[in-house]
This record gives sequence, C-alpha cells and structure tokens, in this order.
Amino acid sequence: MGSILSVNLPKETLTELDKFARSTGRTKSDIVKESIDLYLWEARFRKLQKRVGTKTKKAGMVSEEDVFKAVS
Repeated sequence: MGSILSVNLPKETLTELDKFARSTGRTKSDIVKESIDLYLWEARFRKLQKRVGTKTKKAGMVSEEDVFKAVS
C-alpha cells in the first residue's frame, strides 16, 4: 500500500485530467501515478545520457539510434 499525496492542480489541468480519465476509463490516481513514474524514468535516462555522452561521442555514436544499434 502506498502513501497519500495531495497535489494542488490548476483548474484547467484538473478539467483536462477529468476528461482524459473519463475518456480512457481510468482513474485520475492511476494516470497521475503513471505520469510520475514516466517522468522519473525519463529523468534517470537523461542523467545516464549525460554521464555516458562523452564516451559515446568518442566511440562515434552521436545519436540515440547509434547507441540503440550498438546495444541491440
């Protein structure tokens, strides 16, 4: 069981979230949890990109596609 987090959203954002939740048949809570998970994953990915960026450039990999090809 998780913890409860209270978030104050602008009215426009809440209205859009309500509409999206209804149109997808999901709860607002599920959408917010998924959004936070995705945000944190992307933040970790960007941090990793910065850390290995110079190494990949030295290896001739200049795009994400180059890196993907190298590890696939």
